[in-house]
Amino acid sequence: MARIIQLNTLIFFKFIGKYTLDIINHLGAAVIFFSQGFVRIFRKKQWQEIVQQVYYIGATSSSIVVVVGLFTGMVLGLQLYYTLIKFGAVGVVGAAISLSIIRELGPVLTAIMITARAGSAMTAEIGIQRISEQIDALYTMRIDPVKYLISPRIAAAIISFPILTAFFDILGILGGWITTVLLLGVNEGTYFYRAQSSLAMVDIQGGFIKSIVFAVIVSTICCYQGYFTHLRTDSHGSKSVSVSTTSAVVLSCVLILISDYMVTSFLM
Repeated sequence: MARIIQLNTLIFFKFIGKYTLDIINHLGAAVIFFSQGFVRIFRKKQWQEIVQQVYYIGATSSSIVVVVGLFTGMVLGLQLYYTLIKFGAVGVVGAAISLSIIRELGPVLTAIMITARAGSAMTAEIGIQRISEQIDALYTMRIDPVKYLISPRIAAAIISFPILTAFFDILGILGGWITTVLLLGVNEGTYFYRAQSSLAMVDIQGGFIKSIVFAVIVSTICCYQGYFTHLRTDSHGSKSVSVSTTSAVVLSCVLILISDYMVTSFLM
């Protein structure tokens, strides 16, 4: 019995060690992958591709960000109103909404929405190019695939995420105004005064810093998963593209939440 327990313990720690080494290996590879893509952003003949990706990542995702931002503010206003009214503090509902959205909800929900909308598409597109040997064809034509495929997407994400976060923040505060002022009768002047006076530049800067961090994470993970689709051991062919896309979205969302806590701890 003792030998069986010892054997099971060794198997368990072997599994943990292998899993940990795999995570460290992929993390290091992703950092190198991002570094190579980021350096190539500043080379010539990139602007046209960057503009195209800004339109694809940013402009086409704006509608979903606007809708989510508006209704997030409306729901937040409804919940905070009925919570604060119990303590006789309805007057600070504007401050609570603006701080919650600009500090946390705006950057996080914007990043998750873009991941679902554009990040999954990036992974699938690059993954299909990989399994159909289009990336190998770029090597044959002496075209750097990292510069051609990855760098414009990283640059576009860094540009698009803060802009869409700003749209989310504005629509979120507007949604809170619709619920609390128009529907529940809170004084409009009090709402906007509290929303403005409670905000400091450090709060706005913190939200934009988070959006840039999320942009780096999402663009790197999604492009990395698509670019190395052919190296997956759990699937192959067209199935590997779907598995890579799912992994990219799930991993990006998890890392968004983890990095949100880390950046918040650093900025507080």
